[in-house]
Amino acid sequence: MENGGVYNETTEPEAKSPRRRPFGCTLRHLPGWRLPAKAVQAFFSFVAVTCEEIVEDCSNCGGLYFFEFISCSAFLLSLLILCVYCTDVYDTLGEDKVEKL
Repeated sequence: MENGGVYNETTEPEAKSPRRRPFGCTLRHLPGWRLPAKAVQAFFSFVAVTCEEIVEDCSNCGGLYFFEFISCSAFLLSLLILCVYCTDVYDTLGEDKVEKL
């Protein structure tokens, strides 16, 4: 018993930890045309935010502020969607919770 013979027969070997990708990046949840479409959406919404910031003077700024709000919201939400679908967050939350979001 002192040599550990009893425990060797019943002890399971230590399992290897699963290999994780750097930063948990995966593209399997946005197949085909969906990933490029989301990337283009994020790019154009960023361009819209940038173009809005160039405007220095305006006579009626209500529409410009609304455009800024919409373009900034679109940029942030498209980045959020890309982060959720292209990282391990999708697997961590589960498909049903992601669809509810």
